[in-house]
Formats: sequence, C-alpha cells, structure tokens
Amino acid sequence: MAPSAFDLVYDEFRARWPGSTEERDVATPYGRTRVHVYGPEDGEPLVLLPGGSATGLVWFANAPALGARYRVHAVDLLGDAGRTERRGTPLRSADDLIAWLDAVLDGLGLTHTHMCGHSYGAWLAVRYALHAPRRVDRLALVDPTQVFAGFRPGYLLRALPALIRPSEARARAFLAWETAGVPLDDAWQRLYALATTVPGRRIVTGRRPRAAGLRGPVLVLLAEHSRAHDAAEVAARARRTLPHGEVALLPGATHHSLPLADPERLNDRLLDFLG
Repeated sequence: MAPSAFDLVYDEFRARWPGSTEERDVATPYGRTRVHVYGPEDGEPLVLLPGGSATGLVWFANAPALGARYRVHAVDLLGDAGRTERRGTPLRSADDLIAWLDAVLDGLGLTHTHMCGHSYGAWLAVRYALHAPRRVDRLALVDPTQVFAGFRPGYLLRALPALIRPSEARARAFLAWETAGVPLDDAWQRLYALATTVPGRRIVTGRRPRAAGLRGPVLVLLAEHSRAHDAAEVAARARRTLPHGEVALLPGATHHSLPLADPERLNDRLLDFLG
C-alpha cells in the first residue's frame, strides 16, 4: 500500500530531529506506542506530551536543547494521528489514557520522570500527575487547556468546521486564524492539517482535573496571545490554584504557535525549571 500524504510528511518531519534520535515502539494493552527518544542514556528522563494533531514530532525544535541534559521521550498520543496504534483494549475514557500512560512508562523502564505537556497533552499530564504523584518529579504545562479554565466560545466556533468535516484546508484556515501572523513552520502546518484527516482518530477527553491536588513542583507557561482562552484569566486562576507553582506568560506566542514559536525562550524556561 502506498504511504498516505500524512505518512509522507510525518517521515519528512521526523528527519528534522537529531540524527541520534531513537524510535521506540512500546507494547501496551492498548496497542504499540511510538516514542521518539533523544539525549544521554544516563540523563534524567523527560516525557513530552504534545497537543492534539501535533504528534510527538512537534518537539523537534526543543529536543536538541532539552536533550543536551535530559533523556527526552516524545510520545505519539493514543487515539490521535501518528505511529501509535490503537489495538487490543478499547480506548473509551480518560481512565484508559492514564492506564495507557502507566504502561508506556513501564515499557520505557521509567520509575519516575519529569513531564511536560502542551494543550491537550498538558491536560493529560495533570491527570497523570494526580494519579501517580510519586512518578512525576516536576511538571511543566505549556498553555494548558481544560485545566484551569475552559475554552473560549469563539475558539470552539472557529474550530467547529474542521471538527465536523475535517480537511487540510479547514485545519490550515483555523491555524492561520489562531496564530494571527506568527510565523509557522510550513512542514508542521502540513503535518497538523493532514493529521486532522487521518481516519479513525478518537481524541478522548474528560472533566477538568482538580489541579489543586498537585503536590510536586509545577510550571505553567501561557501563550500571551492565545485564542483558546484568556491568558491573563488563566494565569490568575493558576496562581490561586497553585500558590507555590510558577506561572509566566510567553510573550508573542499563541496557542497553536507553541511549542515551535521562539523555541529558545521556551527551552530556557523549561531548563531553568527542571534545573
């Protein structure tokens, strides 16, 4: 069978990662999970969870800096586009996602790890840290959605056409609206847009987690011009919820320009926090 347009751009984007990056297919009850692994074998582990439709490859601009110090594990999410398979135990709920991530960490041999998530990946990271607090050393949340506040209604209305009738053109139009002129990597735009059209995608969501229950060190980085939510409002809620956490804005960034927009600034923030 000839590779799909998504597969072709996925492989093209994979080539943007450092040459020593390893591809791991981790067996779980829900199917094999693709993990892109980079960094020193004796480095502290750092698990990266992407936003929806982005795949683990979206961290390509962050991997070189983070992987200089940490053993980076960038995961293709279960139920989303990418090279993670959905076979075996059905994916039905957020609890299934937590069980899947437990199995992924077990398969990677990670008894504990730092964890960083963007958008939907941040929502999943929070739920996992609440589920297994002793397994997550430090937690970084990059413009988290459905954690401290819901989506703006206008954002959902703009996203609706691409959700109801997915197409590359609709996804690109949505990206152009949300990023509002922030320069975007063209290959990533194609990857994101084609990911929305992959047959069988099933993004599982759930209720907003009780983030006040987080006990370890937490960093919340918010996109200054995010259209997914009001960054100032989310920052205020995050500070009230996590009085001992770190909360900061990423100047000039929008929700979907991350984590690619100004990667040096994001990398510096993450490295300072992970310390």
